[in-house]
This record gives sequence, C-alpha cells and structure tokens, in this order.
Amino acid sequence: MNDETSTASASTPAASPLRNSTFGPSALLTPANGITGLRLLATPLLIALIMVRGADWVNFVVWGALSFTDGIDGWVARRHGTTRSGAFLDPLADKVVVLGALFALVAKSIVWWLPVAIIAVREVYITIYRSVVGRKGVSIPARTTAKVKTLFQSVAVALCLVPPLGKHHTVLAVAIWVATILTVFTGGQYYLDGRKSAAVRRHTSDPRDEV
Repeated sequence: MNDETSTASASTPAASPLRNSTFGPSALLTPANGITGLRLLATPLLIALIMVRGADWVNFVVWGALSFTDGIDGWVARRHGTTRSGAFLDPLADKVVVLGALFALVAKSIVWWLPVAIIAVREVYITIYRSVVGRKGVSIPARTTAKVKTLFQSVAVALCLVPPLGKHHTVLAVAIWVATILTVFTGGQYYLDGRKSAAVRRHTSDPRDEV
C-alpha cells in the first residue's frame, strides 16, 4: 500500500464499512437470504415438474435458473456483507435443491438410487458433523473442492434433464458417479479438517502445554 492510499484510507475510516457491509453479521432479513429462501420455496415445484415431465427442456431451464440464483445470492451476500444466517442457509439450500432433484430423478428411474443415497448420506453427515464440532468452537472453513463438487452435482442433474440424453444411460451414470466420488472425497476432507482443527484447539487450550 502506498502513502497516498494510506492517507486516503485514514481520512475516511467510516466510508469502507458502510460501502462494503450493508448488513451486520447477525442480520437475517437480507437480500441474499431472500434469494436463498426463494430457492428453497422453488424446490417442491422443481420436484413436482420432474415427477410429471421427467427429462424435459422446461425442467432443464428451471434447474438452470435455480443453479444461476445460487451464484447470484453469493454475489449479493459479498456485496452487502456476509451474515451468519447466510453462511448457514446458503449451503443448506444447495443441499435441499440438489437432493430434491436427485430423489425425483431416482423416482423417475432416470438415475440409479445407490449414488444418490451415497450423496445424501454424505451431505447429511457432514452437515451434522460441522454443526456438532462448531458448537465445540471448532471451525471448518469451506474448501474450493466443495464448490467444485457442487458444480459437478449441478451439471450431473442438468445432463439428466436434457431430453436427448434420456436414453444414454451410460453418459448419465458416468456424470452421477463422478459427482458422487467428488462428494465423498470432499466429505473426507471436511472430516480430516475437523479432526485437525479440534486437535489444534485442544493443544492450544491445554494448560500443561504452556511454557
């Protein structure tokens, strides 16, 4: 940082927080949370459409819109200020939307139940695990690989909804299994991250380790 930037920053100490963080970390009623809520409310509609129409261009467009709004609410959150409620609701909405679509695809016999069951178990387990260790003061930050996992899940669902691919079961199976492998891999990463963070916390808080 050069002297000119330092001087400008020092002369307007209150400008940056007001510009970059409209809402405090404890805020609940935020635009980003509103978008997240709409995604959750739209999930039953998506499930119903898949159950009625199966692999269909309308469903493909609806899925694309829901996936696009995932990026929108993240952008809005970064613009107005991240919140604790948003940090909880956004990944929850991701899981509800993806699992809802996958369960509907299983019910329509478009994908096999086993990879979907594996994905569901991982998502539920890691959500509970992060919540439990979080209550103990252990923070497990999000990983870039988890974002890649969510992307591959979204792509797998999108491919399953493309009508011309409906009879190409091998293509759909490969897509869903790649998403499953990434899901399990990132779950293992989170588990190990949690154990490492807990070990560090125990070590630093143990009075016997103090010099």
